[in-house]
Amino acid sequence: MSADPDGMDRVDVNVDALKSEIRRALINQKANACPIAMRMAWHAAGTYDKNTDTGGCRGGTMRFDKERTDPDNKGITIIQDLLLPVKQNHPEISHADLWAVAAISAIEFLGGPKIPFRFGRKDVPTDAACVPHGRLPDASQGADHLRKVFGRMGFNDREIVALSGGHTLGRCHEVRSGFDGPWSHNPLKFDNSYYKNLLELDWETRKWGGREQFQDKQSGKLMMLPTDMALKTDPAFRRIATMYAKDEKLFFRDFAQAFSKLMCLGCPPHVNPMQPESGRSVKDVKSAEFRDLIMHGSEQPARKLFKEGIADVHQVESTSGRTALHKAAFWGHKDIIKFLCNECKINANVQDVFGDTALHDCAKFGHTEVAESLIVIGKTDTSLRNKEGKTAHDLSVEHGYKETAAAIARTSRSRL
Repeated sequence: MSADPDGMDRVDVNVDALKSEIRRALINQKANACPIAMRMAWHAAGTYDKNTDTGGCRGGTMRFDKERTDPDNKGITIIQDLLLPVKQNHPEISHADLWAVAAISAIEFLGGPKIPFRFGRKDVPTDAACVPHGRLPDASQGADHLRKVFGRMGFNDREIVALSGGHTLGRCHEVRSGFDGPWSHNPLKFDNSYYKNLLELDWETRKWGGREQFQDKQSGKLMMLPTDMALKTDPAFRRIATMYAKDEKLFFRDFAQAFSKLMCLGCPPHVNPMQPESGRSVKDVKSAEFRDLIMHGSEQPARKLFKEGIADVHQVESTSGRTALHKAAFWGHKDIIKFLCNECKINANVQDVFGDTALHDCAKFGHTEVAESLIVIGKTDTSLRNKEGKTAHDLSVEHGYKETAAAIARTSRSRL
């Protein structure tokens, strides 16, 4: 995190890397948990009351039993366990942020729209902010109930219908909600089939031992909830649903805006992506530019920034803990190492979030000359181990770079 001029903390995140970790957690050989990831974030946010400014997508309050035990949340907190390795890798990210970004990522993974998002939610330390049970929509109700519950959160008719389109993903489970079945024939694809099915198929009350729900006459395999049917029977809702059934791009646009708003309920203004973002300092911008130039081997422009004194050449990347020296070593820019060590005097023993030094980075790619320079010029401590307990020499051996391993061993001995 870095401090904003307005006194709020800004969370710097490598979003692409984070999403790749979220994807591994949600989509693997054991399960595709994307629909339930969306649902958990929805339930975390859907408790918001604009009149009292309580509940909502802040605080990470679903960590506490007061919310975990809400009957409406039955079965969905498994997402917290699935995302635990991601949280452990990213202590800089709050639970509230992680659950929200996991939801928007899950929607994107399954073909849905990219949803505007900004980090910065904070977790609360106790359950004092947990709200009473019963604030989430009751699926057995109709149009009036939808307007009351969503209106309490600050949503209008169009947003209600757009958010209902999230039912295109996943299915109901009798063991959790008392309802059973999917809304679409492909519950792992985000599209506008929910509206098409709702409006174009014929629906009848399902005859079974569970709660009242509807099934399609054509296949008998799809279901709709009473709240879903309200979008078909209420004239105002139906007009909007018809637009979305005909125009998927329009649905995607409106859903993205409404879901982004949902993920901001109860949160401070600075996490709202529709609000102007507080700017980074000139030094932070130029320091990041310096690291980027070094990563690409652009020594002369980097030297210019160094001489002008407007970049902090020692600054580490907030998302990875890496220095400019790490980046040069990783990509094998041997001619830049002397500049970074002798003139910039960057500490070669800085370890990133994985415990790797610049020497670790070059060792696993066989950059022998870089390794020698880091030891001789940078005075790298070759005994340093990363979080896996490995030295740079260990990595070069593991990756099959015998020449690099020999050079590290030889250069280390000659320095003694």
